[in-house]
Amino acid sequence: MGATGATGATRAAGTTGTTGVTGASGARAAPRAVLAVTSAATALTLMNYTAPMLTLPAMAADFGTAPAAQAWLLNGTPLGLAVLLLVAGSLADEHGRRRVFLLGTLGLGLTTALGGLATSTLTFTLARIAQGGASAAVLAASLGLLAHAYPTGPARIRATGVWGAFVSAGIALGPLLAGGLAGLGGPAGWRWTYEVLAAATLAVAALGVRTLAESRAPREGRPDVAGSVTLGLALAALLTALTLGRDGWLRPPVGVLGLAFLVLASVFVVVERRSGAPMVDLALFRRPAFRAATAGALFTGLAVIGLFSVLPALLQRGAHMAPLTTAWLFLLWSGTAFVVALQARRLAGRLSAPYQLAVGFALSTAGVLALLGTLQEASWPRLLPGLVAAGVGSGLLNAALPRLAVDAVPPERAAMGSGANNTARYIGSSAGVALFLALATAGADTALVASAVLGLAGAAVTLAAGRAWPRRSAGSAS
Repeated sequence: MGATGATGATRAAGTTGTTGVTGASGARAAPRAVLAVTSAATALTLMNYTAPMLTLPAMAADFGTAPAAQAWLLNGTPLGLAVLLLVAGSLADEHGRRRVFLLGTLGLGLTTALGGLATSTLTFTLARIAQGGASAAVLAASLGLLAHAYPTGPARIRATGVWGAFVSAGIALGPLLAGGLAGLGGPAGWRWTYEVLAAATLAVAALGVRTLAESRAPREGRPDVAGSVTLGLALAALLTALTLGRDGWLRPPVGVLGLAFLVLASVFVVVERRSGAPMVDLALFRRPAFRAATAGALFTGLAVIGLFSVLPALLQRGAHMAPLTTAWLFLLWSGTAFVVALQARRLAGRLSAPYQLAVGFALSTAGVLALLGTLQEASWPRLLPGLVAAGVGSGLLNAALPRLAVDAVPPERAAMGSGANNTARYIGSSAGVALFLALATAGADTALVASAVLGLAGAAVTLAAGRAWPRRSAGSAS
């Protein structure tokens, strides 16, 4: 089902058309302006997310971070994202997507600046968790704003394809910026990355104030405070357990946190079933499109984002590559994903989104397998084929996931769909980072094989969902 933005139970603000969006104030925002601002903010969010991938060795040395604690330097932002994405999506639908988006960009700019000033592993990790929370608001509200600005059909497919391409662009540019500034600024040059990103994010926030119009879809009933609290605590327990598990999965703290997650997740399900205005409508999981979107996002985080989050560090340690050289290799993978995501809209009439996910997983897996035996060598020719193939697969995933996220839910729940999709993605990425850092101690190829297995599992799950996909025109979902 597509989102037109003109229907919904109680649409307090705005109507959507093909030419503009009318907010409560009567102002109009051109869809292209909405796309430009949300795409720019999304790219900066992902640049912030990926920047530590390249500078992890320098930051660890600067902070004196023990090897067992280095996962925290990468997992702070995914933790904040996973905990708050569904909450942010629900708040955006209820109280205003523009409002949540602007608060998110402002918060991201400020917390990113603080991250650049951190003096210890703890303070940097806390800043990264706060950045993750602000990023949750940006990502959830961005897709909600797009769904409101663009009707179902080719316009929606093009817009979400562009948005997905800017996800890849942000992933590509973050390490490149970090590598370039680290090279110019000496041992503590990594700090300049965060100050530059902070300034750019605050500039986009100012632009959003001028160009975006409000939209919301409030529901009857009280806010789902109990659901928000139980879900947030459950995900915090899970991701903390996954990060601590690197030091030993059988340790008591890991077991206690794992048990806490199971209990809190069960409580969350009960709360959502009884709530008159649930944060996430569990009935959505009856939809093949929603199941495909959620499973696809989870396995994208596990198999793809998790591996490529630690790949730069593996190249620096194994092949002894310079950070900037590693950044250019990373750019080859993510730049390929950017180009493919931009062009993937041409597949919309020929290939349903779940099947596109399956093809993306297959190509990403093929690329990962091609990297076997190459991470200990500083050999560009041997690395290139695998990185390009994996980049093509990642581009197909990045284009299909946002399309499914907003098409798989009713129009008035667009931000909820985005929040659920990105929550699954960043739960997967946090688990993937912890898993691959642990496996890398046994050899880089062990991590690559694990990623390939998870990628094949993702292809199988989304292919199964695709068989239940209704044969309708492009851009529709059920």
